[in-house]
Amino acid sequence: MIAPILALDAAGSACSVALWRQGAIAAHGRRPMQKGHAEALMPLVLETLAAAGLGFGDLGRIAVGVGPGSFTGIRIALAAARAIALAADLPIEGVDSFSAVAAALPAGLRRGRPLLVAIDSRRKELFGRYYDADLTALGEPLVLDPAALLARRPPGPLLIAGDGALLLPGVPGAEVAGGEFAVDAISIAELAAAGKAGRAPRPVYLRAPDVTLA
Repeated sequence: MIAPILALDAAGSACSVALWRQGAIAAHGRRPMQKGHAEALMPLVLETLAAAGLGFGDLGRIAVGVGPGSFTGIRIALAAARAIALAADLPIEGVDSFSAVAAALPAGLRRGRPLLVAIDSRRKELFGRYYDADLTALGEPLVLDPAALLARRPPGPLLIAGDGALLLPGVPGAEVAGGEFAVDAISIAELAAAGKAGRAPRPVYLRAPDVTLA
């Protein structure tokens, strides 16, 4: 039996925490926010554990969202996950934001169409990645302005999801799944439980920081 998994994410415009146990999400918390992730994340972790009736000693591993997304949010989530893993002597694994969004989409919504996961970078460019109808990635992640990102689309109908989806111009033959399919700890926990986390717990940065040392 797989031991409980604690998942956390702060890469986007929310903090989210999920507790996976015995084949299902046992508890989940999410707080939309543009800033303040550092103050909100650990209280949300404790609230989620309490809602599931578990403590850190009951966990089997930690899964954490590694971006792309907010530089600060990614670092906050990674620091919290590493601290918990070190204190409780637990393994830790990462899930990228594109995979988390893609995994959250119901098969009926996808209907065999290629997918674009678009993530808000809070700049003029979007983070984007294309997938085929079987959710196999088509090339590397992209950092492009909305028009240039859509110019890379595969032929035929297209589904667009992620918190950057509504920032794209209207496209004939494309359906926008909506911003509700943003990165969330639920899909991070479920991917980890299915053995599909697939990443070391290191940040995914797709563009240079806005401030650098001289």
